[in-house]
Amino acid sequence: MAAEIHSRPQSSRPVLLSKVEGHQDVVSAALLIPKEDGVITASEDRTIRVWLKRDSGQYWPSIYHTMSSPCSAMTYHHDSRRIFVGQDNGAIMEFHISEDFNKMNFVKTYPAHQNRVSAITFCLASEWVISTGHDKCISWMCTRSGSMLGRHYFTSWASCLQYDHETRHAFVGDYSGQITLLKLEQNTCSVITTLKGHEGSITSLWWDPAQRLLFSGASDHSIIMWDIGGRKGRTLLLQGHHDKVQAICYIQLTRQLVSCSADGGIAVWNMDISREEAPQWLESDSCQKCEQPFFWNIKQMWDTKTLGLRQHHCRKCGQAVCGKCSSKRSSYPIMGFEFQVRVCDSCFESIKDEDRTSLATFHEGKHNISHMSMDISRGLMVTCGSDRIVKVFMYFFPALEILNRGLMFVYTFFFLTTVAT
Repeated sequence: MAAEIHSRPQSSRPVLLSKVEGHQDVVSAALLIPKEDGVITASEDRTIRVWLKRDSGQYWPSIYHTMSSPCSAMTYHHDSRRIFVGQDNGAIMEFHISEDFNKMNFVKTYPAHQNRVSAITFCLASEWVISTGHDKCISWMCTRSGSMLGRHYFTSWASCLQYDHETRHAFVGDYSGQITLLKLEQNTCSVITTLKGHEGSITSLWWDPAQRLLFSGASDHSIIMWDIGGRKGRTLLLQGHHDKVQAICYIQLTRQLVSCSADGGIAVWNMDISREEAPQWLESDSCQKCEQPFFWNIKQMWDTKTLGLRQHHCRKCGQAVCGKCSSKRSSYPIMGFEFQVRVCDSCFESIKDEDRTSLATFHEGKHNISHMSMDISRGLMVTCGSDRIVKVFMYFFPALEILNRGLMFVYTFFFLTTVAT
């Protein structure tokens, strides 16, 4: 069922610990069980499985449950050991797992959507299960009564969801590329604002309540950090993936963002530096460097007896330039451009060699990733994808290692002091 690859990482790159195989179709979600050597998976093959690591180092299914419809989304609340599984038919089913993770009991079904469920979250304080679906809506239901509390509709499929449990704010990404911020009440909701910046559908969201930062990944291969708490509309663009960004996770302690793309790329972004905002693209009827007309500027073309040129934009200054004045390419990581992008000649001259030093590390997951989750306290990451394989990685974060060693020193010192007295 599973193969153990490595037992300990030897470097800062992710080290594959185990492969979990056995599903007959795409694995929609895989979640690590906190404080346990276990993984919960939900698949398009209509099964939910709980895999526990045996003494041999391999993962074997301790729970195997077949659903009536393909599983499309899942969330797990460890303290109450409750699983909520969204299905292709729009229903959400709740289960309770036994303490030894060998038995799973059905609790109830929630008629949340009329189409495929795309994301689920559970709030224990309010006893709400909140979800989004391909029926273009967000719904929130009471887990005590099983009744529908409210719905809100969008103009496009709702694709991903994040929820602030303290303020009851929901962030919903959709297929049009918009992110809607809503305030959920008991039986109603209000739209706070809409965030626009991506050129493709929103595929993943991550909300950090401590710093009040929202991260969004999209099919345009980019990530945007939205500084919600700053209230100044500050955004940071991160471009380093070659395919759509499928999953993101922000590690608040180390100020690092981990992202995964559909082609198997895994990136770790350093967010503990002062990054620059990418400029807004300026519009002009002629090149803002050489003043040659663009092809739609008929009047200037006629007056100067010249052919119109195609418009481009410098990624560093945002000016509208022609191809001749923007023939150079350069990376500029401080602005989020890890690849070489178009810059005007003057900006190219201003970029120093040290400005091109990468601010992210890139690794290969070696399978098509559709979902990722992390257990930050243990440095573990699990990925799953269309190849029906689940992979468990050990991730080494130097800052976390330093903190853990520091805490161990404090605990040891406290223990020895207590014993001595």
